[in-house]
Amino acid sequence: MVTVTSEFLQVWVATLMWPLTRILAFIAIAPIFNHRALPNNIKLGFGLVLTVAVIPAIPDIPPVSVFSMSGLLILMQQILIGMAMGFSLRIIFSAVELAGHAAGMTMGLGFAMFYDPQTQGQSTAIGQFLVVLSMLIFLSINGHLVVISTLLESFSTFPITAEPNFGLNPYKIALWGGKIFSAGLLISLPIITALLLANLALGILTRTAPQLNLFGIGFPITIALGFLLMMLALPYMMQPIQRLMHESMSFMQEIANPVMTAGPQTQ
Repeated sequence: MVTVTSEFLQVWVATLMWPLTRILAFIAIAPIFNHRALPNNIKLGFGLVLTVAVIPAIPDIPPVSVFSMSGLLILMQQILIGMAMGFSLRIIFSAVELAGHAAGMTMGLGFAMFYDPQTQGQSTAIGQFLVVLSMLIFLSINGHLVVISTLLESFSTFPITAEPNFGLNPYKIALWGGKIFSAGLLISLPIITALLLANLALGILTRTAPQLNLFGIGFPITIALGFLLMMLALPYMMQPIQRLMHESMSFMQEIANPVMTAGPQTQ
């Protein structure tokens, strides 16, 4: 006769719940995986499949009760680790969206803003176009496979522990958040610069010929010029976006492996 004790059940629950918490926290933050077009049951099923796949390779889980204070601490640690890894990937897509937003506003498409259910905010058509393009680039370089592999490897390099200091560096993650502004500006800088020169030319033209209607000729010219510049700049945007994605995945691997991040600092 097989007897099941409460301790045995707690070990089973902890073995499933703590890895699942980290994976679901990552899925809730990371782009593509948290897309609103995917139903919640699909996301939950995907997280369960990954959890079941990684459970045999997880190191020994500390013998801590799930309902104790230490168990709650471990649960919060897994949420923070998963969200930090998803945040490192989210930064690049936010930078691309910021670049498209800046380019669209400079083109004069600010009146064409609409509600984006993914970010739950206002977004321009150019920003959404660049986000969809960056998602396709991410999938084309097998970024989703690298991200999933890094997430599963983090259970070996970043094991589940009850220690308060679990190796996550909030300051470094905050510095990585600055990539939203620097990378977004660099991606959109050629288009913004050309449109700024066009607006200066239009300003000089209307100053010399006041009878010209700036609003009548300005918007069509800037919008047409913006689309032309976007068409010419798209082939050259691929390489910077790919480089930023590789940097993002490398940073995610550094978060997942605190030993790797501590190595260069000791040299």
